[in-house]
Amino acid sequence: MGEALAEAQAAGARGEVPVGAVVVAPSGRVVARAGNRCRELSDPTAHAEMLAIRAACAELGERLTGCDLYVTLEPCPMCAAAISAARIARLYYGAADPKSGGVAQGARVFAHPQCHHVPDVYDGIREEEAAALLRGFFAARRAV
Repeated sequence: MGEALAEAQAAGARGEVPVGAVVVAPSGRVVARAGNRCRELSDPTAHAEMLAIRAACAELGERLTGCDLYVTLEPCPMCAAAISAARIARLYYGAADPKSGGVAQGARVFAHPQCHHVPDVYDGIREEEAAALLRGFFAARRAV
């Protein structure tokens, strides 16, 4: 999660919402890492999870069976669907997202009967650090 937090910090420094993600192969090797780049790429799908999953798939293939995904914020419904489609084995995330979450909040994508693959989910990993990054980012934006 430390590497995902570093990606989130870098995203915040670029003016992006500070969310970071890291994909770890079954061997323990980090195969992809990313931070949000929605503004930079003018792409609403350029969430950290999506970018990390795309990069990992480019290296390992379409299925990320056995891989772990660490992300600093609860994935949105779009990202949760991509996690399922990629067959990520385990999802570890930091802060809950009551407004836009798609795992434990809102859409609860993995609980839907049409969800083909459900990863093991572990929440609250370094939650306070992840939440503090987000609070600081949005407080600074409101102050401008």
